[in-house]
Order: sequence, then C-alpha cells, then structure tokens
Amino acid sequence: MKISLSKAGRRFNQEWIFRNFDYEFQSPGKYAILGPNGSGKSTLLSLILGSLSPSEGGISYHAEKTIAVEDIYKHLSFAAPYLDLIEEFTLEETIDFHFKFKGLYNNMTKDAVLALLGLEKSQDKALKYFSSGMKQRTKLVLAFCSDTPILLLDEPTSNLDQQGISWYLELIANFTDKRLVIVGSNQEVEYSFCQHLIQVTDYK
Repeated sequence: MKISLSKAGRRFNQEWIFRNFDYEFQSPGKYAILGPNGSGKSTLLSLILGSLSPSEGGISYHAEKTIAVEDIYKHLSFAAPYLDLIEEFTLEETIDFHFKFKGLYNNMTKDAVLALLGLEKSQDKALKYFSSGMKQRTKLVLAFCSDTPILLLDEPTSNLDQQGISWYLELIANFTDKRLVIVGSNQEVEYSFCQHLIQVTDYK
C-alpha cells in the first residue's frame, strides 16, 4: 500500500495550515506526524483519511491498482479521542456493529477482542457509562483489530493512564506487522517505534 501526496496544501479561509507537502507513505512502515497543538497534525491526517480534500495539490492511493479516494475508507482504520462512538450502544453492540463493516485482523474473534480490552464484565454496559479511558481503549482496539492495511492514530494515548499506555505499546507490537501505520502526536511515547518523523511545521 502506498499513499502519495504531491504538493498538497490545505487552508481554512485565507490561512494555510500546510503547503507543498510532497511525501510518500509506504507499507510496511511506521510514520509519525509531529508538531505542537494547533500545528495541523489532525488536518493532515484528515486529508490522508479522505475526509478532507486538499486545497491545492493532490493525493493518491495505490495497492495492486489505484484506489479512488471515496473507497479508501475500506482499506484503513482510524482511532482518535475526538472520534464519536454511539453512546447508547453496549460494548458488545459496538463491536458487532463495527465488524459488520470491517473484517477481523489475523483470525481474531469477538471474544478475543473483548479479552484484549479487558472489559468482558462490561460487555452489556452502554458506552455512555464508560470512562474516557475505557472509551479510548475501545476506539483503539476496534482500529487495531480491523483487517486493514492502513492504521491511522491521532493522539492515541489521550485519556490513558500508564497501564493503558503500556497496553497501547503492546498493541503496536502485536498488530502492526506489514501495515502502514501513521501516528499524529506530540508525545514521544506514542511514536517511539516510528522509523520516519515528519514535522508539520516544515510545510508552512
């Protein structure tokens, strides 16, 4: 899988968030998009996701053949603290609903997903009763356990305690082989495994 950005830029009103972003992401590979808060990390990730279009330049996706931007969602999984879950769903309903649209990674099962979360006793609890940390763990495990070649993570350890951060790093170790992983972060622990570091501020 390859994602190519050619002189890509994005602006809101008259303010450019980034410009002339020329870069190629290739799998397997682990990339970190770095910068302070408000620097444009999430905007760049949204452009890679296909949820935002570039204001200038272009983006293309290639596997065995070129993938249209409207179909790229089938090939990627995404987790972010601002990503909404359906609060009225129970954890079990959330898992069942998610995997209607995505395959399970590497022979995982629903029971294995619950065990990985460590929330088997909460499978019948509505998500609106979950703590922010439990919700973030749920978002991460849904992304990691989806059978997609691309994994995008924005501020993945938000709302996680030290034990949760260690759990996240275990997910990285066990669920990213041969995948293209892109992490938006300003916390080194979130991207310490990445081979490629990209500073958004270099593209202002």
